[in-house]
Amino acid sequence: MTSMLKTGLLMAALTAVFMVAGQLLGGSNGMVFALLMALAMNFFAYWYSDKVALKMSGAQEVSSTEAADLHQMVASLSSRAGLPKPRIYIIHQDTPNAFATGRNPDHAAVAVTSGLMQILKRDELEGVLAHELGHIKNHDILISSIAATMAGAISYMASMAQWAMIFGGRSDRDQGGGLISSLLMMILAPIGASIIQMAISRSREFQADATGAAICGHPRSLASALQQLEHYNRRRPMQVNPATAQMYIVNPLAGGQLANLFSTHPPIQERIRRLSLL
Repeated sequence: MTSMLKTGLLMAALTAVFMVAGQLLGGSNGMVFALLMALAMNFFAYWYSDKVALKMSGAQEVSSTEAADLHQMVASLSSRAGLPKPRIYIIHQDTPNAFATGRNPDHAAVAVTSGLMQILKRDELEGVLAHELGHIKNHDILISSIAATMAGAISYMASMAQWAMIFGGRSDRDQGGGLISSLLMMILAPIGASIIQMAISRSREFQADATGAAICGHPRSLASALQQLEHYNRRRPMQVNPATAQMYIVNPLAGGQLANLFSTHPPIQERIRRLSLL
């Protein structure tokens, strides 16, 4: 199954969860109200998420004079990918990592840590940059925004149902199976939405790896970079806001096996295995 097809099926599943949860938890009116609220919040996030993410990460934009080699590398890779050259930022942290943001290719930015440029070889750095350009080329910010909209609406509906039950709302439907269904959906719907959202994020990481490998022309260089980034980020986790962790090429936060089950990043070894087949 291709990554795009898998993403489409996951989006369909998330939509189905949303529709069922909306009907059971808030009825048609509650479903519409929650969706409108989530759309409003995510509309703001879509237009301003790049500025928020860059500010939260402490990224500072650098000119071609300040980072000539980095600008030249990104310009060359962008040309190969058929993309406008994104703005370039540096995060002053020793742990190697990177992320891309922006609502579309014309308003995109790539941020890398200072440690990334110090630790990786040139071909490995190109692989990482190509991966981030892959996210931009595949419009992953838009996909993530849609997924966040749906998941946010589901969580909001569950919260609405909880408060309605506390204050005695919907008493006409809180009988027998109706009460049990509402309780189950209040608990399971947000969990299911989060799991599907994480699966979408993992799928987009796999696709960005494949796209990035095609852009740079060296899948093994990207695989080698991923291996090193995983090692350094486990040994010395970055100081980042957990809300931005999913944006990075590898998980910047330390976590055990249980945390990995709910990670937005696929296992590094599986990513390396897939790159070895390209």
